Amino acid sequence: MVHSVTEIRRPVRRRLKRIVQKSPDKEHARRALAILQLYALRGCVTAAAAAVCAARSSVQRWRSLYESYGEDGLVPQPKGRTDWKASAAVWSALRQLLAGTPRDHGYLRSRWSSELLAVVLHRQSGLHVHATTVRRWLQRLHYGWRRARPTLCIRDPRKLQRMQAIAAALADSTPGTEVFYEDEVDIHLNPKLGHGWMPRGQQTAVPTPGQNRKAYLAGALHAHTGRVITVAGERKDSLLFIHLLYQLKRTYRAARRIVLILDNYKVHDSVLTRRWLARNPKFQFVFQPAYHPWVNRIERLWKQLHDTVTRNHRYPTLPALMTAVRRFLRVCQPFPGAQPGLATAA
Repeated sequence: MVHSVTEIRRPVRRRLKRIVQKSPDKEHARRALAILQLYALRGCVTAAAAAVCAARSSVQRWRSLYESYGEDGLVPQPKGRTDWKASAAVWSALRQLLAGTPRDHGYLRSRWSSELLAVVLHRQSGLHVHATTVRRWLQRLHYGWRRARPTLCIRDPRKLQRMQAIAAALADSTPGTEVFYEDEVDIHLNPKLGHGWMPRGQQTAVPTPGQNRKAYLAGALHAHTGRVITVAGERKDSLLFIHLLYQLKRTYRAARRIVLILDNYKVHDSVLTRRWLARNPKFQFVFQPAYHPWVNRIERLWKQLHDTVTRNHRYPTLPALMTAVRRFLRVCQPFPGAQPGLATAA
């Protein structure tokens, strides 16, 4: 006998009391309480069983587990049959399969199914398992059936140079220098569909006008203050972009230099834009790396705009929708920091 229920040290008693008070496992707490009762009653199994409302045989079994294994012996074991097939070697083989694709093993499928995983495991190790068992193993390995994200294999050779230029622009604290993130966004009369709360088994119907109409916004987000300046137009062209530059020039008259961090959209380097810049040398463009939209923080503003206003909207006309968009642009400042999702419609 390694441990005795009649001679339990004080730190052990404290840990057992903590298990009784805070353990989410009721069976574990009940066993710990039985051991504490045995200690208080000097090992009387009958009285301890009556105190915890358990059979004498159960208390005697818990006592034997504690005396043989200590506190670890009181932890309840999982109920049901032991999954003897779920060995570390099998799980390692399953992880290796999931790191590749079925095409690597000569199959037509582009992604793994639980049935195909079971077939390949049988072919590699001779292990017979059902697809349901494979899905249960995947859950235990913290794998889920989720949507993949696209990524481009194309790399911008100027990425390092452009990222350094963006970092230098953001770190520039010269008086009279204003730094902005700039981008354009489309506003569709046909609503963007998205998730929402609805009864299980039913989909909420969102009415659409049928023929889509569009409006366009060009916006600039101040990199330090979070102020947002936008202009709207019926076409996403150089004139819309130049209109935004003119608004920035009027708003920041005292600025000696206005730096814009922007993507490689063609209107940012068109003939009309270059002509306007030649007459306004205070503007400086810093282009972000190609295929790196997450570098531009104003993309977060557009996402918030869609989540708040345009997704699943029910505005019948484009002017009504644009009224809501303008309301959002007023209440979202400074961005981030404000809570436009809690704003009222008026």
